[in-house]
Amino acid sequence: MQIQDLPYPDPGVPDARSGPRFLWWLGRNQLGGQLKALAWGLLHFASVSALPFCVGLAVQAVVDRSGTRLALTGGLLVLACAGNALGDTFLHRAAVTNWITAAARVQQLLARKAAQLGSALTRRVAAGEVVAVSTGDVEKIGWFVEAVSRFTAAAVTIVLVCVSLLFYQPALGVVVAAGLPALALAVLPLLPRATRRADLQREKAGRATELASDTVAGLRVLRGIGGEELFLDRYRRASQEVRHAAVRSARMWSLISAIQVLLPGLLLIAVVWYGVHLARTGRITVGELVTVYSSVMVLTYPLRHFEEIAMAYSFSRPSAGRAARVLSLERSSEVSSSPVGAEVSSSPARAPVSALSGDLYDPVTGLRVPAGLLTAVVCGDPDAAGRLADRLGGHPAEPGPGASVLLGGVPLDELPLDTARAAVLVQDKDPVLLSGSLRDLLDVPSSGDVRADEALAAAQCADVLDALAQASPVAGDPMDVRITERGRSLSGGQRQRLALARSLITDPEVLVLDEPTSAVDSHTEARIAEGLRALRTGRTTVVLTSSPLLLDRADRVVLVHEGTAAAVGVHRDLVRTEPRYRAVVTRETDEERAVHEVLASDGTPRRDARHPLADGSAPRDAARDPLEDEAALRGALEEIEETA
Repeated sequence: MQIQDLPYPDPGVPDARSGPRFLWWLGRNQLGGQLKALAWGLLHFASVSALPFCVGLAVQAVVDRSGTRLALTGGLLVLACAGNALGDTFLHRAAVTNWITAAARVQQLLARKAAQLGSALTRRVAAGEVVAVSTGDVEKIGWFVEAVSRFTAAAVTIVLVCVSLLFYQPALGVVVAAGLPALALAVLPLLPRATRRADLQREKAGRATELASDTVAGLRVLRGIGGEELFLDRYRRASQEVRHAAVRSARMWSLISAIQVLLPGLLLIAVVWYGVHLARTGRITVGELVTVYSSVMVLTYPLRHFEEIAMAYSFSRPSAGRAARVLSLERSSEVSSSPVGAEVSSSPARAPVSALSGDLYDPVTGLRVPAGLLTAVVCGDPDAAGRLADRLGGHPAEPGPGASVLLGGVPLDELPLDTARAAVLVQDKDPVLLSGSLRDLLDVPSSGDVRADEALAAAQCADVLDALAQASPVAGDPMDVRITERGRSLSGGQRQRLALARSLITDPEVLVLDEPTSAVDSHTEARIAEGLRALRTGRTTVVLTSSPLLLDRADRVVLVHEGTAAAVGVHRDLVRTEPRYRAVVTRETDEERAVHEVLASDGTPRRDARHPLADGSAPRDAARDPLEDEAALRGALEEIEETA
């Protein structure tokens, strides 16, 4: 895979059982790039390691006054320099390609997982951790993948040089062969402590990032309540903790670097001292001493890659662990007995969406949504409404009891996720607007039957377009005005209406809206209700709301009470006949509910207010004077008014 070929057509199915397993899977999937980098690395390091032998041969040729050998050595030196330059250039190219392609593969996997989980991702994983995984962690994982091939080439070169020195000059070769492994392994006892400090630093950095993102997201609210300084102080403290942790981590890595400099120096002193002793006794020549000395000097370069691979692994292992935790998350309907990371098809066959039609039925609550009608659903618990909306879309993000929702008798959970989403679109109560122009925001997969201007008109976005045009006079068309991240430059009502317009353009077979007008004023809400009803005529639409304006314009209203569809009808009938529905929609208090139980619609006491007994007989005090009952009732009403 070359950089120009990105993105991957299919990034594959990762082994997300642990961080090391994920790194191993990533390396196996980039085996071609690793082998290419290894080949260029061997050429580079072998050429560098050949320089001391050339220098030693040249020195010995001068000592022996042999011009022929000196010329031959000069030619070998030219070849070694050319191989060094060529190998270094293409090693860097191959290594950077491995880095970028590995990071791109991880980013594609994370993006695919985020699309699968939707809003459930941030409910399961902290926002700061998601940001850390998709930015800094991806770079660290790519760094390790890139460093593996260079480390392997360096290790092979060191082994070859040690073997060559043993044959070239056994007396000094034994010293070098015994000392180099000790140098390479000397820092191993320090790596666990360095890794723990690095993990602590990244953990604190993730918390600081999460605090910063939460502060930015709620900046408007913080300004309104004067809480900016409080959160600023919190971030200062978190930032200082990150700084202290980074300094402690840097101290440990600086100690490891110092050891990597000190020990080779000691080995070099030992080689020189012993070599001079051998040369004085005539056991080795001056050229051989220069060769061994130069080899030890040069080998400090590949030895640095042992420190680099240790750092890369210690930094990438927790990063890979965090990425694996995110990639191992599954929607409830996708969880199976097979282990995470098993090779399964990542692109299931897509069923035709046109075949999915009919009533939408939820067996958990008993809710049935007739095809082609606007159905409003009233839930007393907003969280329960959100879970119901999630379940109606099929493949609910959070595990829950009960069978799958049926669309025309077809279980949605048994369909591929993209097919279920194409048939049933769910807009949650807090939709996200991505940064970009309004035209880009509304450029979504759709049936093509609903134009952008029709959707904007139905969602009552005329004033939003005017506001965008005024905010950017340079743009001739409001559709080209850039919207900031998450629509923070817009009010809550404006964001809701643009999100509604985006959903209407999609024009799915079934549209589920969770509190689509909670931040909109009543006049605009009434016009949205009319526009929604007109534009979705003949299409199945479910609106989870407690707004009387939306409920009054629905073809059918269903009350879901304590997880069960308890009442069905139209809004006005349910308000009059169903106390539980009236309590949710009108925010009726217990005192007002008691009054409704004993007063008729005209304000007079109900005939059955005394509640006959099961056998049909009246209670003992049923013979009381109706005037006494009315006086007592009026007194109770006055007491309620005084209390209010």
